Amino acid sequence: MFDLPTLGLVIGSALIDSINPCAIGVLILMVSVVLGGGGSPRRLLALGGAYIFAIFATYLIAGLGLVYFFSEIPIVIAEYLSIAVGLLVITAGILEIKDYFWYGKGPSLQIPHYFANKIKEYSQSKNTIWGVMFLGAFVAAVELPCTGAPYLAIITILKVDFNFWAIMLMVLYNFLFVLPLIIILIMVAGGTKVSAVAKWKEEGKGTMRLALGLMLVALGWILIMIANGTINFG
Repeated sequence: MFDLPTLGLVIGSALIDSINPCAIGVLILMVSVVLGGGGSPRRLLALGGAYIFAIFATYLIAGLGLVYFFSEIPIVIAEYLSIAVGLLVITAGILEIKDYFWYGKGPSLQIPHYFANKIKEYSQSKNTIWGVMFLGAFVAAVELPCTGAPYLAIITILKVDFNFWAIMLMVLYNFLFVLPLIIILIMVAGGTKVSAVAKWKEEGKGTMRLALGLMLVALGWILIMIANGTINFG
């Protein structure tokens, strides 16, 4: 059974990580295309649901793959790997905090322009269930190296004692990760204007970066403390 500190860490990390500008932005663009083409709310829910499910499934499969990869690493270097991941996560957090104050200056965690353009192109052309599922999987695969630091940190913590409950925590993390997408989709299908959702996304982008950055620094520090035995979850 999972312990409360780990559960709280998973929920908190997932909720902050879920305010994902890229995945939300692509959903907004896709919704605009569907509605602009005269699509019904029912079709919107079907296409949006397929897109969200593809992101959920891709992230979950990628997470399980990382757990398997970590399990193959010899125990003697596992501690050093956790410390390295912790330092990587802290670095990602510092970059996010930097972008809150000085966006556009220096290195940033963002999807390369080539892939960003491809995502925009696909979102305007993929208007079938399989098409939007491909789009969702592509978005998840492209953004995972750029914005997957919180997920990597949680996976590094869960792999220490990976069992059925750890898998359930990964499922919970990924459900919470896509929850804002589900809420936005239902709101738009229910009549909320896409422009209002897009405005909210743009206005909150800076706050999202700051919250994510602070959380990543904290997660990285926790990883290092777990690796050297200072703290123990469960």
